[in-house]
Amino acid sequence: MAEDDEDRADALFHALADRTRRDIMRRVLAGEHSVSALAAGYDMSFAAVQKHVAVLERAGLLTKRRNGREQLASGDVAAVRSVGSMLTELEQVWRGRIARIDELIAEEPS
Repeated sequence: MAEDDEDRADALFHALADRTRRDIMRRVLAGEHSVSALAAGYDMSFAAVQKHVAVLERAGLLTKRRNGREQLASGDVAAVRSVGSMLTELEQVWRGRIARIDELIAEEPS
């Protein structure tokens, strides 16, 4: 994997490592929400939710747009799919290793 791809993977997985950010992603993938509406759903300050949204935005998992005084957040389905394909790629590597271990075990004399 190229260095840029590795940096992107780091940003994506860092952003998704936090349960609040994963919950925000579930909500914005279901539909567009204002940041203030998102913040109302958590027992933390508005500024703290804004920081979580900023991490997700920097990772490319969500986008924000202005509508008057509100900032509206939407999930980026393509970015989430890229996370899924990265995980699938890792799964294939591990399945290959497990298959190789099974082959080596089968080759051992009884």
